[in-house]
Amino acid sequence: MKQQLTTPLTQETASGLSMGDEILLSGTIYTARDQAHSRLCALLEKGEKLPIDLDGTVIYFAGPTPTPPGRAVGSAGPTTSGRMDAFSPKLIKAGLKGMIGKGDRSVEVIEAMKLRGAVYFAATGGAGALIARCIKSSTCVAYEDLGAEAIYKMEVQDFPMVVAIDSKGENLYVAGPERYRIYGGGI
Repeated sequence: MKQQLTTPLTQETASGLSMGDEILLSGTIYTARDQAHSRLCALLEKGEKLPIDLDGTVIYFAGPTPTPPGRAVGSAGPTTSGRMDAFSPKLIKAGLKGMIGKGDRSVEVIEAMKLRGAVYFAATGGAGALIARCIKSSTCVAYEDLGAEAIYKMEVQDFPMVVAIDSKGENLYVAGPERYRIYGGGI
């Protein structure tokens, strides 16, 4: 059964999620990739105000393609999350509660998630055109000079994803293959 979630994520909501939970997310999310993450962390290091409030926020690691007529956004598939690993612990410490991407995360990111009660969701790679249907609006809110890698505020409805790593550090990228191996190729 899929769980319905709405942003912002509270500590209680994030800690109540378990690895493997199927989620339909609605509300406000932000996109940001490595260049935007680098700029956010530079502001944090200087003690300056961020262009978005991270408290309870979910960031989607994506760079949407140009918007076709009549749509809120072009294709908006997830990018490889490991590119954000150098920055994510600092953003989690600043209040980031959820991240959406594809691929496993580093030990440092998982430890920061466990310490601060954050969660990592996986979106289906290669399904950017389908995911875009869940995006109802998209507005650039920071770093417009980065083009597709700018920070976009998006309103989403029933955005499909899976809890890949929960706030306890349980990791689908580890448990899934192990389960497959134990059962001889079948579950």
